[in-house]
Amino acid sequence: MKKKQLRKRWLLIFVPLIWLGIHSSTVTAYVDMVKKGEAQPAFTVDELHERIAKESEARAQKPINARVDRVWKAIPGYNGRVVDREATYRIASKQKLSHPNPWIYREIPPKVGLDDLSPSPIYRGNEKKSMVALMINVAWGTEHLSKMLSTLKQEHVRVTFFLDGSWLKKHETEARAILAEGHEIGNHAYTHPMMSRLDRGRMDKEIRQTESLIRRLGTRSRFFAPPGGDFNQMTVDVAHDLGMKTVMWTVDTVDWRKTSSPAWMISRVRKGVGNGTLILMHPTDRTAIALPQIIRTVKQKGIKLGTVAEVLSSKRIDPVESKGAF
Repeated sequence: MKKKQLRKRWLLIFVPLIWLGIHSSTVTAYVDMVKKGEAQPAFTVDELHERIAKESEARAQKPINARVDRVWKAIPGYNGRVVDREATYRIASKQKLSHPNPWIYREIPPKVGLDDLSPSPIYRGNEKKSMVALMINVAWGTEHLSKMLSTLKQEHVRVTFFLDGSWLKKHETEARAILAEGHEIGNHAYTHPMMSRLDRGRMDKEIRQTESLIRRLGTRSRFFAPPGGDFNQMTVDVAHDLGMKTVMWTVDTVDWRKTSSPAWMISRVRKGVGNGTLILMHPTDRTAIALPQIIRTVKQKGIKLGTVAEVLSSKRIDPVESKGAF
């Protein structure tokens, strides 16, 4: 008897509450909106979380450590990435999207970076980084610089100029013009010597003399390019002690040779360019003519152009995604 009375009391309490909930104006209005397709069912939020969580695993990429390769010597690392789930969710939910658009990422640096390696020459960037750098070594002349700077400005490309100290001493105005255009300055020694033939003291003096002139421009060198590509381990060590990494090249345009035509140079770049390529050139008449097409050749391959510092950085250059993958 007591159980029946208790059950009856519960029914008298909850039945009216359920009825009021079903027939409340708020619930009724929401149900009508769902029927008309004007509102999303409540479970959309959970589905969005689930989709982001599931897709995040497929989109994650592990960082790549810097390493010393048997052939290419020091190769920089490359940041990994993971989806920033909360940021991605906030944007999608704010825009009332059922699919993330865009995906927001966080970069994960490698455990071993370029600075962690023993002093070694660098011939290229990381093979996963779709970016190349133009290296312009300047040790003589000025007559073709303005045309090259104009081309770089027109094409929205920044490069790295490696300046010979004896040239810089005579052409500070031109060097400042290079900096004013946003280009990077590197060290190319002072008298354009064959570095491997020098003793340690002379090596140090060659790099220091040029660096003192570069500092007067209001900047400093992060990279040293040995004249003629001639160096030994002592050269690399001396540059390292002065805070610079020794940089060589991946593709040489051989533009210093008078028999190298612009068409031949362009073809050489087209065949050799790829992710992380460092392209060597000089301010010659042939280079000034070939430069626009060299830049377009790189762009046509879907590769970005930047300074040596940008190419050798572990920072990712993934474009911002405009569409979800669902």
